[in-house]
Amino acid sequence: MATRTPPRVRPRTVARKDHVLGRFLDPIDRLTVTIYSILVLLTFTLAFRIFRLGEYGSQPVQTRELNDLLLGALGAVVAWALIDGVMYALLELFQRGERHRLLRQLEAAPSEQARVDIVAEEFDYILEPISGEMERQQLYRGVVEHLRGGQPRSVGFKREDLTGGVAWMIMAILAVVPSLLPLALLRENPGLAIRVSNIISFAMLFQAGHQWGVHTSANPWKTGLLLLGVGIVLVAIAIPLGG
Repeated sequence: MATRTPPRVRPRTVARKDHVLGRFLDPIDRLTVTIYSILVLLTFTLAFRIFRLGEYGSQPVQTRELNDLLLGALGAVVAWALIDGVMYALLELFQRGERHRLLRQLEAAPSEQARVDIVAEEFDYILEPISGEMERQQLYRGVVEHLRGGQPRSVGFKREDLTGGVAWMIMAILAVVPSLLPLALLRENPGLAIRVSNIISFAMLFQAGHQWGVHTSANPWKTGLLLLGVGIVLVAIAIPLGG
């Protein structure tokens, strides 16, 4: 499962303070890590169901096998949570370096128009669909004037990078707890445990898509169904490729 890949300069949205992790992760980050973790878990539970039934037919699943599935899936989620948490901190560092690169380019530009062109290259892809050429040029000249004389500070890790990475890891693990509970609580009926776990995972995928739609002012129901469908396709592709 790939780690997150933000755009060149990813603007951070306002974090919801009513969420415990909202002080460290913005809503899109929280939804992203939730989706990734659920897809990792679904790859395990669906693959287990497909290949287990394919090998043994209708023979009941043993409790020991369910325990192995639970530990394997949890281990995979924790491993990917650690990887993504580290990547989160590194990408925050890289993004600050990208912003400092802009200041260095402005400082080295030979003319005022060259500085405006540098700013335009950074922000046109965001502003072009919603503004006219004259408006953007005026805005870019204001940015150049505001940044005139600014000196890039040294780029290094900050406490926010570490806390954000830890919050990312915690969120990745918490996201799959509802889906793991049936595997832990319904040990006497492993087949039912796996079915309930998958149903919860798909429901959470839909919920994440619904919230994404609300956050981006898209149609929440369509976004939820779209994410659910994409998740099913991704898992179907991942299983035969080894997860």
